[in-house]
Amino acid sequence: MIIGIPREIKEGENRVSMTPAGVHALVSAGHNVLLEKGAGTGSSLTDEEYANEGAEIVESKRTIFARSDMIVKVKEPLETEWPLLQEGQILFTYLHLASSEKLTKGLLKSKITGIAYETMEDSDHRLPLLTPMSEVAGRISVQVAMRFLESDHGGRGVLLSGVPGVAPAEVVIIGCGIVGLNAARVASGLGAHVTVIDVSHSRLKYVEDIMRGCVMTIYSTSYAIQKAVQYADVLIGAVLVPGARAPVLVSEQMVACMKPGSVIVDVSIDQGGCIETIRPTSHGEPTYKLYDVLHYAVPNMPASVPRTSTFALTNATLPYVQTLASLGVKKAASNDPVIASGINVRKGVVTYPAVGEAFGMRWKKWNRV
Repeated sequence: MIIGIPREIKEGENRVSMTPAGVHALVSAGHNVLLEKGAGTGSSLTDEEYANEGAEIVESKRTIFARSDMIVKVKEPLETEWPLLQEGQILFTYLHLASSEKLTKGLLKSKITGIAYETMEDSDHRLPLLTPMSEVAGRISVQVAMRFLESDHGGRGVLLSGVPGVAPAEVVIIGCGIVGLNAARVASGLGAHVTVIDVSHSRLKYVEDIMRGCVMTIYSTSYAIQKAVQYADVLIGAVLVPGARAPVLVSEQMVACMKPGSVIVDVSIDQGGCIETIRPTSHGEPTYKLYDVLHYAVPNMPASVPRTSTFALTNATLPYVQTLASLGVKKAASNDPVIASGINVRKGVVTYPAVGEAFGMRWKKWNRV
C-alpha cells in the first residue's frame, strides 16, 4: 500500500503523524511511504531522517493525496484539503466529527473511509489512540493554568503551589478520565488543592486510591459543580463521551460567579466543550476574557510539545497503520473490532452512531455500506 504523510496545516500544529522509526517499519514490510517535504520540521525531525528510512520526500501536498491509498494525519483535514481526498481512500487521523457538521458533510461528499483515532475502543472500553494525547493534554492543562494565573497574563496573581503560610490555588477538574487523572497528578504534585468531579463512583474511587488521598473527589451533580466552580482559581474541563459532543456541565451563570482573574482550561473543546461560555481559541491567540475569567480552549493542545506528542502518537497508531496497510479496511476491520469502532464515515455514509445522532443523520454499520 502507498501511505501518505502530509504536513499539518492547522494553526499552531507542529506534530507529524509518523516518526522515522514508523516509516522504517512500514517500508520494511513492503509498503511505500510518501512524506510531504518539511512535514516533520515542527517536531525537530528532518527530511533526511525520513529519507534514510526509505520515505519518498514529495514537494506537493496535492501529489501526496493523489498517489496515496491511505492518508495518515494528526488532525482533521481542513476545508482546503477536502478537494484533495480521493474516493475510496483511507483517512486515518483524529476527526472529532460530532463537533463539526460541515466537516462531516465534507468527508461524506468525498466518499472516503474516515477512521477516527478518538473513537477506536477496545473490549475494556479503553481508547488506545486517544490515550497518549489525552495524557499530554491533561498535563499541559495545568502548565497552561499556571501561566495564565500570573498577573501579567491577566490572571489572579496566584501561585499554584502557594508558599508556607499562604494557601495554594484551588484547582477543580470536571471529569476524571485520562485527561482529568493526568491533570490531577500534575496539579497535586505541584502543591495545588485539587478537587475532582465525576459521575462515575468507580472512577472516583480509583482516583482516590491511586492519589492516596491527595485530591478531594466529589460525585457530579449540577449543585456540586456550581459550588466547586465558585471557589476555583482554575477550572479544567475534562469531560469525554466517545465520539459524541461533550455535554455542557458549566453554565454561563456559573462562569459569571467565578472569582475575577480565575482561569478556565477546557480540554474537551475538541468535542465542542463542556463549558457554556467556551469557544475554540488558537496557539496564536490562546485566551479571551469573559466575566473577568480567562478562557483557554486550544483544540490541539499537545501541538505545543510536538516532539513528545509525535513520538507518543506514533507508538500508539503504528500497529493499526501496519494492519490497515497489510489487509485493507474490510479485512482489517473484520478481524479487529478496535479498527471497526474507528470507522466514522465510509462511501458517503455515516457509520458511527454518535455522529449521526449529533446531526440527525441516518447511519449504517460500516460493513453494511
